[in-house]
Amino acid sequence: MTEKKDYRKTKLACYLGFITQAISANFAPLLFLTFYRTWGISFADLALIPLVFFFTQLIVDFICARYVDRIGYRKSIIAAEVLSVAGLVLLAFLPDLMPLPFAGILISVVIYAVGSGLIEVLCSPIVEACPFENKAGMMSLLHSFYCWGSVGVILGSTLFFAVFGTEHWRILACIWALVPLYNVFNFRTCPIEPIVPEGESMTMGQLLRTKIFWVFIVLMVCAGASELSMAQWASAFAESALHVSKTVGDLLGPCGFAVLMGLSRIWYGRYGEKVDLTVFMVLSGLLCVASYLLASLAHLPVLGLIGCVLCGFSVGIMWPGSISISSRKLPRGGTALFALLALAGDLGGAAGPAIVGNVSHAMGENIQAGLLSGICFPVVLVLCLLALRKGRMQPEK
Repeated sequence: MTEKKDYRKTKLACYLGFITQAISANFAPLLFLTFYRTWGISFADLALIPLVFFFTQLIVDFICARYVDRIGYRKSIIAAEVLSVAGLVLLAFLPDLMPLPFAGILISVVIYAVGSGLIEVLCSPIVEACPFENKAGMMSLLHSFYCWGSVGVILGSTLFFAVFGTEHWRILACIWALVPLYNVFNFRTCPIEPIVPEGESMTMGQLLRTKIFWVFIVLMVCAGASELSMAQWASAFAESALHVSKTVGDLLGPCGFAVLMGLSRIWYGRYGEKVDLTVFMVLSGLLCVASYLLASLAHLPVLGLIGCVLCGFSVGIMWPGSISISSRKLPRGGTALFALLALAGDLGGAAGPAIVGNVSHAMGENIQAGLLSGICFPVVLVLCLLALRKGRMQPEK
């Protein structure tokens, strides 16, 4: 008698995978001032850390499109968790062992960024391939764990530093590394199904020649930019608007943003099968436009902060929803589709905050003016969704 596969273990492993990605993305930035005080690393150099992290993920996204199917999903996702462990542990020790501590930091960041990039590409198709009902809702719920991971890293690290002091950050890095270490064993034993039967996946060339694929790329760029333009500037916005400390600014800004984004994804994960995904995303896009307008134009700082945090709820469905629509319209897209969608999302996540920052600088370091420029991303996203809904863009036959 064939043993029934327990896909709940697969789901748990992917949840922890997204938490691992949140640890990789959010832990080092919390230590910028500590790095500055310990090793005298300039702020200009410290700014390279997130740039190197996301640039590494972009490279991994592209490589995954070509080689993951050959290597295999299980080997690749286990390698992702192992690299995440190695990078976090090396971050605790390598800077002290090298003549240039900053070089040790960057090496560690590159290693766990490779793991994070693999997780970003692989966990979504692994869950998509499982025989779950309401896959769009399941995808939204999966991506909510990145939000809760971000909140957990910010709150957990803040509490640790308050109790034990920032000088013990190396211990905390090793503690966070236990999450991907535990998940190695989950991925070794959980059932993993192919996203598309062998030999039936579209090649990268076929995807690039498919018109509707480029609409999904634009959707992902706008989803990443809409989310990260506000998320990356939320702390600075909260500090400048409310004139509070960085700790309070982090809790009110990025932490509040992440909580609302997570709640949005959980809500759709539970009740999404009762709602048309495209309609929900259009409404979310319109709410995102309103949030950007409120944050950038409100004269009362508290209203601006409400707009900032409310934006978290509005962008919650954009990334996972775009993936769900894409996989539904291009069912033979396979690994290449998911990898290129992740690449597009990361491109938007890099370009959006950069545009906001440059516009803010050009307008005399006015963050609100910079945020107003970010409104173009949810507007374009809504227009693309309306075009898809009206049937102007047809799926693959």
